[in-house]
Amino acid sequence: MLFKLNPTTGLPLYLQLMQQIRHGVESGVLQHGDQLPGIRTLAEDLVVSPNTVAKAYSELEHEGLLEMRHGAGAFVSAKRNLAFQMSRVHQARGQARKLIGNFRDAGLDDDEIRRIFEVELLNPAEVLKRR
Repeated sequence: MLFKLNPTTGLPLYLQLMQQIRHGVESGVLQHGDQLPGIRTLAEDLVVSPNTVAKAYSELEHEGLLEMRHGAGAFVSAKRNLAFQMSRVHQARGQARKLIGNFRDAGLDDDEIRRIFEVELLNPAEVLKRR
């Protein structure tokens, strides 16, 4: 799986990497037992500090999505209920696809739709009201 980080998004690089690994697992590109690149190797490929990769791997290990094996590297782990998570993501993607279709039918272009989602995701006041 090819990872790509964008330093201009404002989202910390380790979080971007975590999201991409999660997406790889949820989409089935990464399977239980798959080995991820080593910390130094991935850091060199992404042109980031090894600490960035180590932090992402550590957080995902804490979530139960990765298993770190001393001397062997990071491996995708099935400790999480991945089937349930994958089902939820698949269902949500279908809902998002319909919503995006509705936005396009209303005359919005992809950049406008993307900004709508970004604003809603980044609006902490609204998120707190929903909880």
